[in-house]
Amino acid sequence: MKQHELAPAPGSRKDRKRVGRGNASGHGTYSCRGLKGQKSRSGGKVRPGFEGGQLPIIKRLPRKRGFTNIFKVEYNLVNVEDLCVFEPDTEITPEKMVESGLIKSTSRPVKILARGDMDRPLFVKANKFSATAKEKIESAGGRVEEV
Repeated sequence: MKQHELAPAPGSRKDRKRVGRGNASGHGTYSCRGLKGQKSRSGGKVRPGFEGGQLPIIKRLPRKRGFTNIFKVEYNLVNVEDLCVFEPDTEITPEKMVESGLIKSTSRPVKILARGDMDRPLFVKANKFSATAKEKIESAGGRVEEV
């Protein structure tokens, strides 16, 4: 096989429709747009979701639309198993978590979750704790403080 012998499979490539090139082509005069009306004009499109002036379904059914809760608080999540990188009996603050790479920044509040096991006593300071995480830290001999 040589480069000049390469060709696409027959029927896989289709010529584009050339409209407005005379009636003999079958696509002359109205150029496949039909007569009059918004869709026959240049630039004549209706926006997505437009239903001809009728109140659109997206406005009629708010449950389909959803909303964004502007009061939602986004937390940095840290699991109990991740805290085991610290030495026993150390005080862990959000700043220390940033230094160790557990969270990226202190711009969001920190919440401690309960995945994994705690095998050392630690003094953990964070904005929130899940009930199970609190139990695990205290049962390992550690302390918990909400900041």
